[in-house]
Amino acid sequence: MMPTDPDDQADVEFTCPRCATAARARFYGPCQSCRSSLASTYGGPGRQIDVGRFEPAMHVVPNQIATKD
Repeated sequence: MMPTDPDDQADVEFTCPRCATAARARFYGPCQSCRSSLASTYGGPGRQIDVGRFEPAMHVVPNQIATKD
């Protein structure tokens, strides 16, 4: 594993891919105003999904020697 250089974690300047304004952030992506707009539009509370207990299917054929009389 290679050590990370502190300079690699500095903010970079780029154009926001959504609104085409100049932005400065650590990672490339939507600017802060676009992120907050997207979060308010598409974000929502999390939900809990109930999943039934896993029951493996019986696709096993008995061994022919074990069933031999």
